Amino acid sequence: MHNQGIIDIIRGSEQFHNIAGGLQQGLAELQLYGLPEGLKGIWLAALALDHYPILFVTTGSDEAQRLVADLETFWPDSDISYLPSAELLPVDINAYSPELTAQRLQALLDLVRGRTRVLVVAADTLLHKLPPPQLLRQSILSFETGQVVDPQELVQQLVARGYRREQIVEAPGQFAVRGGIIDIFPMGVEAPIRLEFFDNEIDSMRYFDLRTQRSVEEIGALIIGPAQEVLLPPDLEPGLTALRAEINQVQQKLGTERKGAIAELSERMERMISQLEMGICPAGIGQLQAYFYPLATLFDYFKRRPLVVLNDPVRLQEELRRREELRLGLFTEMLNNGQVLPSQGQIYLELAELERLWPGYQRLYLSLLPRRAPGTSPQRLVSIGAQNIPSFQGKIGLLVEELSRWRREGYRTVVMAADPNRIAALRQGLADQGIEAQSVAEVATLPARGQVLIAPGRLREGFTWPELRLAVLGDTEIYGAVKRPRRPRPSREGSKISSFTELQEGDYVVHVHHGIGRYQGLQQLEAGGVKKDYLLIQYAGKDRLYVPIDQVHLVQKYVGAEGHVPRLYRLGGNEWQRVKSRVQESIQAMAEELIQLYAKRETMPGYAFSADTPWQREFEEAFPYTETPDQLKAIAEVKKDMEQPRPMDRLLCGDVGYGKTEVAMRAAFKAVMDGKQVALLVPTTILAQQHYNTFKERFAPFPVKLAMLSRFCSPKEQKRVVKALKNGQIDIVIGTHRLLSADVSFNDLGLVIVDEEQRFGVAHKEKLKRLCTGVDVLTMTATPIPRTLHMAIAGVRQMSLIETPPEDRFPVQTYVVEYSPELVREVIRRELERGGQVYFVHNRVNDIERYAYHIQQLVPEARVGIGHGQMNERELERVMVDFIEDHFDILVCTTIVENGLDIPNVNTLIVNESDSFGLAQLYQLRGRVGRTNRLAYAYFTYRPDKVLGELAEKRLAAIREFTAFGSGYKIALRDLQIRGAGNLLGPEQHGHMLAVGFDLYCQLLEEAVQKLKKQQGEEVPTPPPAPVRTVPVELMVDTFLNDDYIPVATLKMEFYQRLMQAERLAEINEIADEMVDRFGPLPPPAQNLLTMTRVRLLAQEVGINSIQQKGREIELKLGQHCKLRGDKLLQLPKYFPRKLAFSSAGGLTIKLRIGGLGQQEILHLLGQILERIKYLVMEAVS
Repeated sequence: MHNQGIIDIIRGSEQFHNIAGGLQQGLAELQLYGLPEGLKGIWLAALALDHYPILFVTTGSDEAQRLVADLETFWPDSDISYLPSAELLPVDINAYSPELTAQRLQALLDLVRGRTRVLVVAADTLLHKLPPPQLLRQSILSFETGQVVDPQELVQQLVARGYRREQIVEAPGQFAVRGGIIDIFPMGVEAPIRLEFFDNEIDSMRYFDLRTQRSVEEIGALIIGPAQEVLLPPDLEPGLTALRAEINQVQQKLGTERKGAIAELSERMERMISQLEMGICPAGIGQLQAYFYPLATLFDYFKRRPLVVLNDPVRLQEELRRREELRLGLFTEMLNNGQVLPSQGQIYLELAELERLWPGYQRLYLSLLPRRAPGTSPQRLVSIGAQNIPSFQGKIGLLVEELSRWRREGYRTVVMAADPNRIAALRQGLADQGIEAQSVAEVATLPARGQVLIAPGRLREGFTWPELRLAVLGDTEIYGAVKRPRRPRPSREGSKISSFTELQEGDYVVHVHHGIGRYQGLQQLEAGGVKKDYLLIQYAGKDRLYVPIDQVHLVQKYVGAEGHVPRLYRLGGNEWQRVKSRVQESIQAMAEELIQLYAKRETMPGYAFSADTPWQREFEEAFPYTETPDQLKAIAEVKKDMEQPRPMDRLLCGDVGYGKTEVAMRAAFKAVMDGKQVALLVPTTILAQQHYNTFKERFAPFPVKLAMLSRFCSPKEQKRVVKALKNGQIDIVIGTHRLLSADVSFNDLGLVIVDEEQRFGVAHKEKLKRLCTGVDVLTMTATPIPRTLHMAIAGVRQMSLIETPPEDRFPVQTYVVEYSPELVREVIRRELERGGQVYFVHNRVNDIERYAYHIQQLVPEARVGIGHGQMNERELERVMVDFIEDHFDILVCTTIVENGLDIPNVNTLIVNESDSFGLAQLYQLRGRVGRTNRLAYAYFTYRPDKVLGELAEKRLAAIREFTAFGSGYKIALRDLQIRGAGNLLGPEQHGHMLAVGFDLYCQLLEEAVQKLKKQQGEEVPTPPPAPVRTVPVELMVDTFLNDDYIPVATLKMEFYQRLMQAERLAEINEIADEMVDRFGPLPPPAQNLLTMTRVRLLAQEVGINSIQQKGREIELKLGQHCKLRGDKLLQLPKYFPRKLAFSSAGGLTIKLRIGGLGQQEILHLLGQILERIKYLVMEAVS
């Protein structure tokens, strides 16, 4: 337990003794009122020491998650569980967010294993029935090192538990098999696990890293739960018989009346039945559970009876009743329409049934007021005189006054701060004001009276309890928002895109010398009794090219814009060379321009801003979140530029909501501290309004004068702002291109921040150039830029990339689902009930009004607005501002929401006919929700009656992948990055990228930049030594990766590529270790391949030009730079008697006799000779 000292104070109170005593006496119902929100988590934590398990029920999911966060400040998170509500609407849900499944399964597994001390749920979770707990218990697999297990049997057990077999494990619920190795990512476990077998015995079990796929830690025991919540019994026949009988009954009852709906229902059910008969668990199986076994309630999952704590029972009852009415109404409507079967309704627990369960459990009611909820009869009513602490909104002076009063009155004061930097700053800030505060790792013992402690932890709201002389504050009271600590991200999101890992048969590739072709897979060819792998590339006509593996560096996956199909070239023609030359010329011209601009900026005089002031530090401390590493790096880079005596010109890249605005605000504050003015220029009036609101809130505690200048301002207001800017009475102005008008001038402009420059017209860009002359400029863009491009122009364009999303966000719960009016109605209502707003995206303007009317009919109580790109600019702006200001609840719109807008209150997205969108569009659309620490939902729907084409099917499959950050996510991200590259470099260069492929384009650009910088006498980083692949090695030796060793072609390609690119022996050894770790012991051809690569690397190092086998001899041709000459050369034969001879014909050559040696012996001997040459060369040089 953490922070025991605070818990001890609570447990020592009279009120706690009253409640705890009542529970020990066996009182059935108790009520505690007057409990502030911030005290609930601490009270529960104190109660859970003796009375557990506890089932804590809140009205909604946001409230539940806030309570869990508070509880984790006092209990390890392994003792606290949150069971999110299941999406159990009677429609086919094609794919779920894996996070939701994992979280639910982990909570249920912990429950049945008796490991949960406190389970927190929202009201509607109680109304969902579950499979029998014994099924879940029986599904748990446990293993130990040394245990005898049949690997084939284990594979069958994993499939039966819902695990998916993949080539590589990338997400929870997946497993992969390679020879004697099985990789598994169990649900609810932090990292995947690798089981290595020796025959049928588990030889070792290791955690491995998802990103590198390397083992990281040995473990001795392992428990694997199922990967799906719905587990089916071994005998399905009774359930399928009951299901068919009910379909027949419904057909007879409603067949004539609802013919179309019944046919559709029957077809859907028959599809699910046939999948079940084939051993496949179909999407939507949750609806059919009642046919296979009697369902259980959540209470059945507890190993012992829990204490039930109901938060605000009056509201809770209202919510449960409303939920039931809504569900009953929806289900009855669908039943009468012939869209569902009667027994599907059994997955819901009726409220009357729940009320009959209550008397079997002790209940504690928490309420603000002493009113009783209908149907409750508390036998003990206890009051607490604690109060919430009002927020100080970052005003340290007010905080100091209050702390001083508490100290005088003998209060024990604890300040909880989530971030170590904030703890240090807070302690220093209070010390500066004469308040001595002690920072501690945790509040382990009772603080002394009058003492102020600062401890790490999260608390959504602080409170004072005068009777106990106790004050506990969280970040919220001090700064106005909770500073959220970084949670470790799932490493699957951080995995880099490797073009070869993604290379599939049929993909387009670029060969540096031959142009664009189509990859047809790896082919093993035999020549002279030796086997090797080759890449087969199909070119125009029937041209085919076999590329040996040692030339894999010449081939790249073609990456262009989504939907762009490149043309294939013919082999032997010169057209590809012409295209490549044209692109190189254009790149050369652009690189020259970039370098000239850079050189000009470096010599231009500018203003050097001062170092950070104490106010700057105070401003930065008031940021309500923990900065991501990328954000901190960007802030440091911007400040460093500002402190230089030349004008800054930096580009800041990062998706909407990744924290660019905070970087801009810190730069602006720094400029204002030096008495300079700041102009923030944005492309639209709406963005101006949004930025103005953000700046106003953030700068509120400081005497900084802000203004906005856009069309939304009246002429009178515009005139006032223009005058004040000229007179220096405004520090920061935020505006549209109105800021570029001739009547606008500044008193002392020091910094210009430009948001989304690519969205300004040519004329505005020219005016912008004039405004920016001699002042610092920070340009921001939300379109991601690929790191390869960033590297290519590093040093000629100053760029900062923010690639890490903020850590406090919950993943967006993503569903791929057939469109259903009932589903749409339910999800909209759920969002409106929690005070949120909804995007309904429909991408056709011609019938968007019909869809808006449809939505209005579904949810009559909602306010619906329409927005699309064909509206005139002012009209669209008005709609968007009304939506931002919450004048309506649902925005039915086209993809205009893709770019730029950040509306934190919109947390549900419904995309209509998502199969007709590009993946990059869907990626950006999903990014519009989940902008805060509130759970967000995205529904990608498709028409149930639509026959999908092959492309749409592929896209839907990719969307399903996309929910789990799989390949679809990577493709979408890649496409967006290319769009970003086009924005950065202009349309002409974007065309060149498509002509030669993105990777080759970046390579050519980097070469051009480095060459020009060298010509101008600039110091250029020394290029790495030429890679080993430049030394041709031709030996009659089998060098390939067997199919039965690495069965996945894409993985093979990745290893071939890495081996060919290795530049140090240590890298080859690392790759060898990784292969043994992931695939088991190396077979002879794989050993040969690794040794051959080492030979190539050594040959490169000592200056040998080529190695070639000719019959029973191997010739090593020495290059002109080889230092092995004279005496040292003549020493060589004595180390290898009767093996070596020399020849000077056609250049100095060492001849090695290999008669009678096997393949591995030849390679071993060759390696020894090269090592000896290396030693002799080193002696010669020294």
